[in-house]
Amino acid sequence: MTSDTKHQIDKILNENKIVLFMKGTASFPQCGFSARAVTILHDFGVDFTAVDVLANEEIRQGIKEYGNWPTIPQLYINKELIGGSDIMLEMLNSGELKTALDK
Repeated sequence: MTSDTKHQIDKILNENKIVLFMKGTASFPQCGFSARAVTILHDFGVDFTAVDVLANEEIRQGIKEYGNWPTIPQLYINKELIGGSDIMLEMLNSGELKTALDK
């Protein structure tokens, strides 16, 4: 990952409390996992920033290195990697996701 890419990701995370790096957009997800992640966040009614990794190959590869997480989508809350849609679903079911979103 280039320093420019890292800087770009840092900037996104510093400027937004809840960020979902995903395939597609919040209004038009391009994979089922991204769609599930968006649905979960919409169900909570939280404002979040969606970053379409398909629109930027450097971000797409860089975010995998940044959080040492190999798959997309990736949810960050307060600059902390939460995980992908499977982790979000587990946290939803246990109540942990609401706690994390409320921080």
